[in-house]
Amino acid sequence: MKRFLYFLILLVIWLLLTWSLHWQDLVVGVVIALIAQLLLGDIFPVGVVRVFNPVRFFWLFTYTWVFFFYVIKANFDVAYRVLNLYMPIKPGIVKVRTKLQTDMARTFLANSITLTPGTLSVDMVGDHLYIHWINIVSEDPEKETEIIVRRFEKLLERIFE
Repeated sequence: MKRFLYFLILLVIWLLLTWSLHWQDLVVGVVIALIAQLLLGDIFPVGVVRVFNPVRFFWLFTYTWVFFFYVIKANFDVAYRVLNLYMPIKPGIVKVRTKLQTDMARTFLANSITLTPGTLSVDMVGDHLYIHWINIVSEDPEKETEIIVRRFEKLLERIFE
């Protein structure tokens, strides 16, 4: 059942990418989804099926809007720092702790941080993330964690755990 679900997910992704329902595209999509599922089906995480719960979709939708809000806010912040004559930056690498337990949730968190301008996930060791930050505003690890991680972590916890 799990393999069939992965096959359907891959087929839907193919159809969305091609945006066509011609019979040739459907046949090619079925063949490619089948081959990809047979070759790569074992690398899909076990808990990915739980993400397709309707309640989790609501939190994923909410997370998407929160993420875009913080990306836009960070874009304005970075633009301000670049356009300012004095370039008020204090770059550095900070170590923050995450409460997320699953690898998929941690990966989403690290990617969300990296996609937000002004921050870059450098490394992940256990439950700690090392993040390059364009402007370190505090030397306190708890405050840094609150500023960088917690805004995404609460929603990712509801989606993946």
